Amino acid sequence: MSSSAVRVTNYPAIKNAPLVGLAEGNGAFNNYHLAALLVVVPYLLKSFLPIVKYGGFKTYLFLFILTGAPTAVGYWAFISIYGARRNEKVTLPGKDIEEYIDIKDEELKKLYKGKEKIPMQVFHDAYFEGKIDFKGDVLDIMEQRHDWAKMNFTYELFKYVFTVFFPEVIVHSQSQDEEQIRGNYDRGDDFYGWFLGPRMIYTSGVVLDIQKEETLEELQDNKLAVVCNKLNLKPTDKLLDIGCGWGTLVTYATKNFGCDSTGVTLAQKQAKFGTERIAKNGVPADKARILCCDYREIPTGTKYDKIVSLEMAEHVGVRRYSQFLAEVYDLLEDDGTFVFQVAGLRPSWQFEDLIWGLFMNKYIFPGADASCSLGWVITKLEAAGFEIKNIDVLGVHYSATIDRWYKNWVSNKEEVVAKYGDRWYRIWVFFLAYSVIVARQGGSSVFQITMHKNLNAYHRIEGVPNHASIHVKLDKEPLLVE
Repeated sequence: MSSSAVRVTNYPAIKNAPLVGLAEGNGAFNNYHLAALLVVVPYLLKSFLPIVKYGGFKTYLFLFILTGAPTAVGYWAFISIYGARRNEKVTLPGKDIEEYIDIKDEELKKLYKGKEKIPMQVFHDAYFEGKIDFKGDVLDIMEQRHDWAKMNFTYELFKYVFTVFFPEVIVHSQSQDEEQIRGNYDRGDDFYGWFLGPRMIYTSGVVLDIQKEETLEELQDNKLAVVCNKLNLKPTDKLLDIGCGWGTLVTYATKNFGCDSTGVTLAQKQAKFGTERIAKNGVPADKARILCCDYREIPTGTKYDKIVSLEMAEHVGVRRYSQFLAEVYDLLEDDGTFVFQVAGLRPSWQFEDLIWGLFMNKYIFPGADASCSLGWVITKLEAAGFEIKNIDVLGVHYSATIDRWYKNWVSNKEEVVAKYGDRWYRIWVFFLAYSVIVARQGGSSVFQITMHKNLNAYHRIEGVPNHASIHVKLDKEPLLVE
């Protein structure tokens, strides 16, 4: 099928992909094939190797354990290189790699030239070190990445998975979380301000008009209004914001709805900034406050009418996810509302999604291993005793939001480099450019979920007025069926 079968769009609300940017990557993987290899490889070794071929089942079991990891690694590596693209409806231009990037390192230049594509992990690590440069705008060249980069699993990726990623998933101790969060978010308010802008909100905004380019501030103000409406905030409410960042939602909620708001963040600079933001907005200290503590240290003596957590649970980790949700359940009043926003990956992944996810875990959000599929998240929420009221998928909204972050970051390049150095600028410009693309194409997404406790005595009918997705605005009165 030719490329003309794939439609391109041009909406002011988001950065639209060129035709080549709509190409699908390699997503070939078969668990049955892997399982068969895991069983057959030790059998073949036992059958043909001297000495061990005379052994029995215990010998086979020993070989099975011994060869399991190498076999799995070999299969992953092979299929990531030679597996087929999801589809080939978009024909790649097939240009030389030199058309897109400038490789300055002589060793790399010998390996990757002409039609020989560079592994994405090799590329971004070299780019961060200044060994490679983009020939043009980072986002524009990244749109064409499938023509010059390949999404295969490299030795460095396997090394990171086994020596860093898996151990952190297993441990996820409080001290580990504290070190990673503070090392990241306490880097400097100016660092984050150079792309987040004055609202200082590090979560997805909401697009309300696709026919215009809403500003970053408009997108974030839209989100604040949407979240507070879903919470149905009232002056008598006690609100808890877990992972409150720089305190914008806490301030907004109390300033506009008169509720009593408490924000929780593990980052010291965020807590200081948020406390100052509350005061600057004329909100009394006895009505809103920021606690600098781990989510496991939230005081348990108070129940909250409304709880919100926006893109914080990824840092909780897969291992402690259920425990975290159980703690939220205990903090929430029986007739309360919980709005939960979390980033995740699509279950029908392509290798690009996984490579991007590992990059994010290593360089941007260390320890954030709970970016899972929507189905996984919902299963965990229901198991914790929550009933789902509403789900909004905000991936494309995130793409628009990050596009504004990208433009801010590029416009502040001189300030960033002067204070934090060229490497930090390169890491973040790559992260923001790539995130615009991955969120837009569905590789990653954001799920905003509204829920309450699944109790018989919960008055569900009271939630109908602010159940936004069922209130449809019609362009004209429909013709009714008689």
